[in-house]
Amino acid sequence: MSKVFLAPMDGLVDSLLRDLLTRVGGYDGAVSEFLRVSGTPLPLRSFRRVCPELDNRGRTRSGTPVVVQLLGSHPERMAETASRLAKLAPVGIDLNFGCPAPTVNRHGGGAMLLDDPELMRRIARSVRDAVPHTIPVTAKMRLGVRDTGKTLECARALESGGVASLVVHARTKIDAYRPPAHWEWIARVRETVTVPVIANGEIWSVADYERCREVTGCKDVMIGRGAVADPFLARRIRASLDGGLREETLDAEWGELLPLVSEFWMRVQQRVTPRHAPGRLKLWLNSLRRRYPQAESLYHRLRPVIDIQEVGSVLAVPGDFAD
Repeated sequence: MSKVFLAPMDGLVDSLLRDLLTRVGGYDGAVSEFLRVSGTPLPLRSFRRVCPELDNRGRTRSGTPVVVQLLGSHPERMAETASRLAKLAPVGIDLNFGCPAPTVNRHGGGAMLLDDPELMRRIARSVRDAVPHTIPVTAKMRLGVRDTGKTLECARALESGGVASLVVHARTKIDAYRPPAHWEWIARVRETVTVPVIANGEIWSVADYERCREVTGCKDVMIGRGAVADPFLARRIRASLDGGLREETLDAEWGELLPLVSEFWMRVQQRVTPRHAPGRLKLWLNSLRRRYPQAESLYHRLRPVIDIQEVGSVLAVPGDFAD
């Protein structure tokens, strides 16, 4: 049975949005935002901050398992952090070798590690050896920093390091998120390693999902920006696999989505300062504009608004942007 996973997206999909998206349904698992590992040992509260699901047996309120992702370039510190995390019994630990953000890369983390397959192997092996084997250790990688010259070597290094599965985002670091995603390279990785490979990149629709599986030969996929822009995508994919795909109208989907947008606004005010709350809402609406004309209307109405009371007033009158 094919599985669908929700991708980690730093600054976009936090525990709040994970809760809402997995509640809509269709996901077999999710990965938290990364927790950066540096020179200072992390207290247990840091893990709970990034992944509060740890206090719910590692699952969202709808029951979707959430793996905790670590990012760092020092094998021993990564191992020490993983050992601390293991005390909270995570459902899994994921290693980030794919983040293209300059703030991460300038310190040698994320996708920059793809230039050093041996260091990647050491990080994976150190973490794997530091935690009980009942806790799966997985990894997410891109195709390389500038090109695909070391793609297969990196995949083999992670397999040698003991990862249980491997997500491959089908772009290089310098590609960032620009299309296309090079799904054919995921196929090459899948043919090179024996661990399960999960395909990731440019899956915006059921048709994209089907083409991605055909090109890559992968059974499982991970969706990121497509999930944020279309909260019903995973559910639609699941329905297509079960042979019961029935395309809902955009109006029907928006009618189901709008209460979740309102809940997101209510809960985000409890998490961030009033100054930053409107920006968090606009960030999600900006993604939703890709599919929903109603979100386009709502986004433009809220774009100049910075006062939280005014934002609440706009959301309280749904008829203004219902169609």
